Amino acid sequence: MLSRQFVRENPETVRDAIERKGVTGVDLDEILEIDEEWRGLKADGDGLRQERNEISSKIGQYKQDGDEEAAQEAIERSQELKAELQEIEERADELEANLEAALLELPNVPHESVPTGEDESDNVERYRRGFEDLRDLPADVVPHYDLGEELDILDFERGAKVSGGGYQFVKGEGARLEHALIQFMLEIHREQGYTDVLPPIPVNSASMEGTGQLPKFDEDAYRVSARQDDGYDDDDLWLLPTAEVPVTNMYRDEILLDDDLPVKHQAFSPNFRREAGEHGTETRGYVRVHQFHKVELVNFVRPEDSYDRLEALLGEAEEVLDRLDLPYRVLDMCTGDMGFTQAKKYDIEVWAPGDDMEDGPEVGGRWLEVSSVSNFEDFQARRAGLRYRPERHESADYLHTLNGSGLAVPRVLVAIMEYYQNEDGTITVPEPLRPYMGGQERIEGHEPVGESAVGAGEKE
Repeated sequence: MLSRQFVRENPETVRDAIERKGVTGVDLDEILEIDEEWRGLKADGDGLRQERNEISSKIGQYKQDGDEEAAQEAIERSQELKAELQEIEERADELEANLEAALLELPNVPHESVPTGEDESDNVERYRRGFEDLRDLPADVVPHYDLGEELDILDFERGAKVSGGGYQFVKGEGARLEHALIQFMLEIHREQGYTDVLPPIPVNSASMEGTGQLPKFDEDAYRVSARQDDGYDDDDLWLLPTAEVPVTNMYRDEILLDDDLPVKHQAFSPNFRREAGEHGTETRGYVRVHQFHKVELVNFVRPEDSYDRLEALLGEAEEVLDRLDLPYRVLDMCTGDMGFTQAKKYDIEVWAPGDDMEDGPEVGGRWLEVSSVSNFEDFQARRAGLRYRPERHESADYLHTLNGSGLAVPRVLVAIMEYYQNEDGTITVPEPLRPYMGGQERIEGHEPVGESAVGAGEKE
């Protein structure tokens, strides 16, 4: 969140951030009015306390001097001041609660280097990698959802049967490939200096608020044992939408030492999101689902180091695609598409050649976002109370947080299925993944099971 002092001293900067990020339903003028009234009441309260202290110090002297009338008047005035002070403090507490809630609605201020734009069409492409020497593809690349069913490694029908739309089974060699991807990603990031974390899956409301999922985006998350429209308490539980939430909140309300920084954690987890997008080719199959696996990279750094770390974090996420020889591009996200909490964000989009989309590359296919690499500056740190002490004798200050997917597993799997497929309908296993699959070089699929397979003519 933004500090109240920053908002008070930079209202036009905040107003500009609200407008450039397209945030609606926020009344900055009302927030400033609440803050002004709150500060006025605090000043009035300080004045009343001082007067009351002065009167209280005189009461004993009046009694000692035998001036009972003056002592009684002082006592009565002290009681009046106490009542006035209580009234002021109650109103100030009410205003402060309203102010804190309102500040949570304000977006982070974009870094000066962020391009201004309204939506994804205004994002700026920084570069592409891997298109110089593409492998030979089949004349007609089969989309992953059809190929996955033909090889019986993806089963969307049975996933919908047991859990509903947006869920799936990944089976046999497909599941083995996904496990290999996860282990491959984790190993790369260990080489980059990351410490593994296995986080809890349910997270409380305080944690969701700390990273910015609440209160703005509660409709995207799954609540545990509560109605979606019920009010929430700090200890209500949610299924994590991303491991960013538990890992960032590991050190909530703690003070790290300068010697600790930077802290680099990686966390593998399932992720759960209610929004699965509209139906259609763009979201069909294993692209936009309610449950998916991801390796998340979370960094805690000194403020002066955060933008250098952002560039390094981008490279750490890219290395997975570089080693897999998957073509991709990097986007500098514009203000209208970068998100509520970020000060600066890059997206990494892998190339999947199976479906031609209007916004795809000239060679056909489409882009799939596999990572958002973000610098939040001290926005999350203020919400979660994440601080560090520059020197042992100095006061604590807010650190900066960054994160990025390293990477989102299903979409990388989709890219492999489409980019590494062969004319005969098999899939070549990328060389770096073969050690995690017992040396297997090719995915050939398996025989479907059940009477339905016989009825469809797939079994004799």
